[in-house]
Amino acid sequence: MSKVSVQDAIRRDIISGVLQPGTRVTEASLSKTHGVSRVPVREALHALEAEGFVESRANVGSSVAAIPVDDADDLFAVREALEVATARRAAARAAAHFSADAPPPDEWWRIRRILAAILDDGDAAVERDDLDPLVDLNNRFHLGIADLSGSPSLGVLLRQLSGKIEWLYASDMESRGKKLWPEHRVILSAIDAGDVDRAGELMRWHVRQSRIGYLSRSDDPTPSSEPEVNEAIARAVR
Repeated sequence: MSKVSVQDAIRRDIISGVLQPGTRVTEASLSKTHGVSRVPVREALHALEAEGFVESRANVGSSVAAIPVDDADDLFAVREALEVATARRAAARAAAHFSADAPPPDEWWRIRRILAAILDDGDAAVERDDLDPLVDLNNRFHLGIADLSGSPSLGVLLRQLSGKIEWLYASDMESRGKKLWPEHRVILSAIDAGDVDRAGELMRWHVRQSRIGYLSRSDDPTPSSEPEVNEAIARAVR
């Protein structure tokens, strides 16, 4: 297993909750778990520390980090701005493609088919009450919208945040994941319709609900109330 693969595997265990915040992680135990030498594990832990998933202290060792509330709030704010931009650009591209004489390019349809499959897989997971797959499917959906936007810069920025976003989503998945999943199909419908403003507003409130859900479990919740958010979403959907 390569260093990147070990890094991805450990990150996945942190995001999924296999490794809980505060759990001590050692080169020896991780080497045994992943069947590799200590060198790639050491390099992976250094990389994960830089990403904020692991923290190390002299004479103590490494442990799984927790996301401070202040950092989480900042991350949600950045994510909201990025995802509103991707949704608006994707809708603008749809409007441009379908208003022109020429059909959308093959790349558009390739991404659109991927998004349709992701939504079908998520709907099936919700139907059978198996919420674990929603974490990865949620991340793939949002990255797919970034790809549909046609903006390499927005896609790169969102991918840089994707690990932390998955982590936040996973932590709130039991209470809100099943409720929020159907909103993805509504957002994509607005994008397909080329409705720039509606797509952006739906994405804004979708991300903001996750933000409120996470911060409501902290000692410093956002001042926005969930009923107000739900009312705004209902207005946007109508």
